Amino acid sequence: MSAIEAKDAAISVSAAAVIQALPQPIIVCGDDRQIVFVNYAAEAFFGASQSVLIRHRLDDLIAFGSPIISLVETVALRRSPMTEYRVLVGSSRFGDERIADVFASPLTDNDGGVALLIQERTMADKIDRQMVSRGAARSVTGLASMLAHEIKNPLSGIRGAAQLLEQTVTSEEIPLARLIREETDRIVHLIDRVEVFGDERPMEREPINIHVVLDRVKLLARNGVARGIAFSEDYDPSLPPVHGNRDQLIQVFLNLVKNASESLDRTQNPEIKFSTAFRPGIRIAVTGVSERISLPLEITIEDNGPGVPADILPFLFDPFVTTKQNGSGLGLALVAKIVGDHGGVIDCDSRPGRTKFRILLPVASGPAQNSQKEGMA
Repeated sequence: MSAIEAKDAAISVSAAAVIQALPQPIIVCGDDRQIVFVNYAAEAFFGASQSVLIRHRLDDLIAFGSPIISLVETVALRRSPMTEYRVLVGSSRFGDERIADVFASPLTDNDGGVALLIQERTMADKIDRQMVSRGAARSVTGLASMLAHEIKNPLSGIRGAAQLLEQTVTSEEIPLARLIREETDRIVHLIDRVEVFGDERPMEREPINIHVVLDRVKLLARNGVARGIAFSEDYDPSLPPVHGNRDQLIQVFLNLVKNASESLDRTQNPEIKFSTAFRPGIRIAVTGVSERISLPLEITIEDNGPGVPADILPFLFDPFVTTKQNGSGLGLALVAKIVGDHGGVIDCDSRPGRTKFRILLPVASGPAQNSQKEGMA
């Protein structure tokens, strides 16, 4: 092999390695939109191997009615790059439908060939929406904290008066006096929950083994809110520790499991699945920190219930948003606050038969401390 041939081979190998290393899915289509190549990220995106995908046309991979087909046709005809923003990518056959920006470019050595690069928008949109939700929560709780003291004082008097009435009224009127007392207690409890959002005190944090937290949550749920529901696990045993507060993390996942179990009341063979994974590549900007924060720890809570209504899903973590008849709408808002206090983000992906809450958290800088002895005691 000559020096020029060796150089060309090295360049070819390097180019292939670079394409495979890219975190964005890349698809190369030949004539008639037949798939001829996909990288590793595309295999993960569509949930199928290259050997399976290259047996299909692009039309089989994307949602019906997506403008991607016309995009590819136009690029192949004009031989110039084009972009479509916020389009549906995916199909029921190959993964879920997701919103993405699609960049299409013609191949110089193939008259009908087109390369597609897919930049998923789902996570970025959900993070942006969650930041707006946190702002709304701070506005609501700032007002609530200011009024809480003034509201609790008269409520205390009303409750005391109701207790006295229970001792003096006739037997027919006792239920009414008891109703006043119970509803007063409910309002005070609601105010107490709202006040939690205004607590800006720094929390105690340490390296935590997240699997120890999940095992404790599972133990509590099996003997309480999720009695009779099957649990399954898909853990990454090599997951590094998270820098967090053990009690608050237990509260987060126990709340999610409680919500899942309540949604499974009428589901046959109800199941809740815990999963953990290491997902490098997701970084977000945090106020007050110059560098972007990496969130590689992924923890998911998945159930096979009826799903979250589509009109509620975008506002699920806003305060006072609930699908429960007697719910306060503060449970998931509190979950989002605690996750945010840990420097992480939470999102929800839901459809009938599957609801998945995904939490992304940063890695602790040091080794886990006392994680094993805090386990299943």
